[in-house]
Amino acid sequence: MSQKQPFAIKVGPDKEIPLNFHLNPEDFEPASDSEKEELVTMRESVSFWSDGIRRFRKNKLAMASLVVVIFMMFFSFVLPRFYPYHYAQQIRGSEGLAPFEYSETELAAKEAGEKVFPHVLGTDTLGRDIMARIMMGSSVSILVGLVASAIILIIGSTFGAIAGYFGGWVDIIMMRIVDIIYTVPDFLIIILLSVTLKHPLMALAEKPGFGWINRVGVGLISIFIVFSLLYWVGMARIVRGQVLALKEQEYIAAARALGASHSRIIRKHLLTNCIGTLIVTTTLQIPSSIFTESFLSFLGLGVSAPMPSLGSLAATALDGIYTYPYRLFAPAVTISIIILAFNLLGDGLRDAFDPKLKS
Repeated sequence: MSQKQPFAIKVGPDKEIPLNFHLNPEDFEPASDSEKEELVTMRESVSFWSDGIRRFRKNKLAMASLVVVIFMMFFSFVLPRFYPYHYAQQIRGSEGLAPFEYSETELAAKEAGEKVFPHVLGTDTLGRDIMARIMMGSSVSILVGLVASAIILIIGSTFGAIAGYFGGWVDIIMMRIVDIIYTVPDFLIIILLSVTLKHPLMALAEKPGFGWINRVGVGLISIFIVFSLLYWVGMARIVRGQVLALKEQEYIAAARALGASHSRIIRKHLLTNCIGTLIVTTTLQIPSSIFTESFLSFLGLGVSAPMPSLGSLAATALDGIYTYPYRLFAPAVTISIIILAFNLLGDGLRDAFDPKLKS
């Protein structure tokens, strides 16, 4: 009969494992190289940008949207330089042509051996090539989206960072200004500002040194002013919320202790750590700006003639929607593709650079 151990663990009806309080020297021997390699589970250290790009490249839908955006950039800004027709060029005898249709003058030129490029989408009632005008309209819409988003980024991030960093009465006053702007009906103010700003800008363009206003377009500049006055409030609120959380971190206290100025802390420490949020918010603002510009141009309050916009092209095509439906479908499909591509691109950037969505 076996003697029962004073300290044992019962693992079965008739089996016990004695407890031994003596240390086993073999447990403290150095690990071999193979055992060390088995324990290594850490991956290579990557930066914020490298990790975000890696995550973005895994998103097939976002990569496809990026390809579409690049193609639309090429279609809008590069291809018009090689296209044989200008958006404002009126070709006599070629009014109201259908897609790939030639006028009698062009047919005679072809019979004489000359090379005549076809009108891919036909011409309008003034003999202007519709494809050339859609290219120019796309470039105007994309340019408005990019420039307006950059203006919103600069004003909104600066305003929100200052309000969140200083806090107190500064934050109260600045955010009450944001609340007041939020209560104003957007499109009503946009329409009023677009109308009232055109005449002062036209008068300013006549003065020496301001001829560039006519080259850019009074309507386009008024749209930029409208966006800089109204649409930065959303960006300001987002940045303020981020700064309120970041300014309590230890590295901000360390920067203050080292004598860093307020502007340096905001620029180098707070806004730098908000870069992911700024990228995502700015990218998602681009399609919103494009849609607003197209809507204003559709109402006749956008870019000035003869410069086309996708919205103005759609408005012009409404008169012949039953006779020439492709004149409406072409700008409508183009703007839909641009807005959808930028929206999907913004979603992909959000999934890649938002720390809260990392798995």
